[in-house]
Amino acid sequence: MNDEKKYQFYATKIRIEAMKAFGKLGFGHIGGVMSAADLLGVLYGGVMKVDPKNPDWNERDYFVMSKGHAGPGLYAALALKGFFKIEELMTINTNGTRLPSHCDRNKTPGIDYSTGSLGQGMSTAIGIALGNKILNKQNYTYLLIGDGESDEGQIWEGALFAPHHKLGNLIAFIDYNKQQLDGYTDDILNLGDLRQKFQDFGWYAIEVDGHDAIAIKSAIELGKREKRKPKMIVLNTLKGKGVYFAEGQKYNHHMTFTSEQCDQVIEELQVKLDERTGGENE
Repeated sequence: MNDEKKYQFYATKIRIEAMKAFGKLGFGHIGGVMSAADLLGVLYGGVMKVDPKNPDWNERDYFVMSKGHAGPGLYAALALKGFFKIEELMTINTNGTRLPSHCDRNKTPGIDYSTGSLGQGMSTAIGIALGNKILNKQNYTYLLIGDGESDEGQIWEGALFAPHHKLGNLIAFIDYNKQQLDGYTDDILNLGDLRQKFQDFGWYAIEVDGHDAIAIKSAIELGKREKRKPKMIVLNTLKGKGVYFAEGQKYNHHMTFTSEQCDQVIEELQVKLDERTGGENE
């Protein structure tokens, strides 16, 4: 399986397995999980250096899901990678689970930092990157923040701090799906040109189609050539991507749905998976 098919396989499987878990509950943070699935497919489909048998491996790359409510998508990626059995995804957000609604490093193998209080993931990712730079380690720290989350002042403090300290080992992404919990970002707090803003703050900034796996991979590779600047890759995405009843809906941050709707989504995604991969598995 070539890289493109592998990334598409991971992204579509992430969507399928997340929907299966959501389906058991009848609700979930569908919007942001689905818009971030293609990025997670690229990172865990091959870009990130991780070891499922040794989650605390000292030489691993780190990932901080600052928009912690998208944890179910990350859990699906970790399960597909082999950090824990995929059947455990069916326990998401239930009593006694290791997979709570938001990311928790004390519970879930492969989660590097607990997140959920929006804005704080920027600070923790910068802390990891700075610490690893001081230790002269060669790994990368990857960070995903939301566009609604970018209303937080803490994001912009980090935007100043990272280039000042020349954190070339930090690669960040904005899931720019143009929606947040209460509606559209332009209506709530217009963010303007995010790529230009981060470039003006001193970042190496790129904007790509967030559902194009090869474009995402290429942007990461280009960013790695710039050794002294942190990288910001703005991902133009669609909130609820791949879920027919969520795409294009104004209030799709957290949704309820029927088992029939869930089954239809999983069936449609499985057809796409077979078409994209020719029936191949990784």
